[in-house]
Amino acid sequence: MGLEERADTRNKQGKFNQTSTICKHAFSDLTHISPLVFIYLLKACYFNVTLLEHFSIRQSGQSFLLSMIESKQLKAADKWATFMGKPMLCVLVQEYFDRNMLKNAYEIIQKNNLQHEFPNVYHKYKESSLKKLAEKGCWDVAEARTNSNRQLLEYLVYLAMEAGYSEKVDELCDRYSLEGFLNANVPEASLLHSRFLHLSELVVEGVVWVDEVNALHNATSCIEGCKVVGLDCEWKPNYVKGSKPNKVSIMQIASDKMVFIFDLIKLFNDIPDVLDDSLTRILQSPRILKLGYNFQCDMKQLAHSYEELECFKHYEMLLDIQNVFKEPRGGLSGLAKKILGVGLNKTRRNSNWEQRPLTQNQLEYAALDAAVLIHIFRHVHGHSQTAEGEGHRKLEWKSCIVSHMDNIKKSKKGSKK
Repeated sequence: MGLEERADTRNKQGKFNQTSTICKHAFSDLTHISPLVFIYLLKACYFNVTLLEHFSIRQSGQSFLLSMIESKQLKAADKWATFMGKPMLCVLVQEYFDRNMLKNAYEIIQKNNLQHEFPNVYHKYKESSLKKLAEKGCWDVAEARTNSNRQLLEYLVYLAMEAGYSEKVDELCDRYSLEGFLNANVPEASLLHSRFLHLSELVVEGVVWVDEVNALHNATSCIEGCKVVGLDCEWKPNYVKGSKPNKVSIMQIASDKMVFIFDLIKLFNDIPDVLDDSLTRILQSPRILKLGYNFQCDMKQLAHSYEELECFKHYEMLLDIQNVFKEPRGGLSGLAKKILGVGLNKTRRNSNWEQRPLTQNQLEYAALDAAVLIHIFRHVHGHSQTAEGEGHRKLEWKSCIVSHMDNIKKSKKGSKK
């Protein structure tokens, strides 16, 4: 062996021994190592092949990361993984993914260009967000979030099929030429009936569309003869942040056997005075108990939509079912499931309520939201009269009846004081 070769060998051995000495010293007695040096070694083990053999250093970094995730210090965990480098970032993404924290995993991948390391996380996160939007009925937003990606569009079609939203299935297939789905069958009606409440189960004789003067007079006369009615309204969603909400499109008023759906847009354009008079007789009648679910907010929306009309500025005898049960979770569908045993299919909640004519499914959805209130109230009313120890319940729901006119009087008295 020549002098040059010997010198080269000594240099290599020296480097190896130096590295080994550092690591041996770190593991033999950590009390003599400052925190900064230990962190340096910890970080170096992810970039130095020799140091990677010392798993206890590596595991110390991972344990520290996991402890931060367990204690919900996610921002600190992100900073720590970023400081440690790509291998630790991959550990963090995998942890988030295993814990079903898809949004956190997706954000780390996007921020650190780890798409090639985790190709499936992107679609998993997107599918999860699409499913949440579909459950809320935000189909237009979900469609925009696909960015015309065929795989995500197909998943959105599957969600629409699962929800029994046949119109949306056809709409998406036609718009994006998803030929493989054109002949696909939506869930059978019997299956949907077993999952959701159906209008025919509420013994409703019919749904009447009201969009001209004679139909309006007949509906008003019929409703004035009722003691209890259910109220609801619908409008086209506006997904532009900060923009003015769209005008309320329809208003549903349900009696024991019939549901009247008022085309507010057309009636206001054609016969505003007659519409104002008819709805005033209903909404301000002290003889008719009006049932709603968070309907006071709907009344504000109606008043903003039709500022020229007086009928939406005052009301009497309004009972908000939501206030009686005081259970905001699950909305009206969750309340129906608890009281009646079956929930409501809310997939069409944010559909286009300004299109004419409305689809049959839209009409049934709208009618059901008003009719179910009467059946929920019957359950409350019946139990309050028959159940032992529930005598105060009747007084309780009566105390929830509100009147906008009462609020005006109270404010005047308060100003005098």
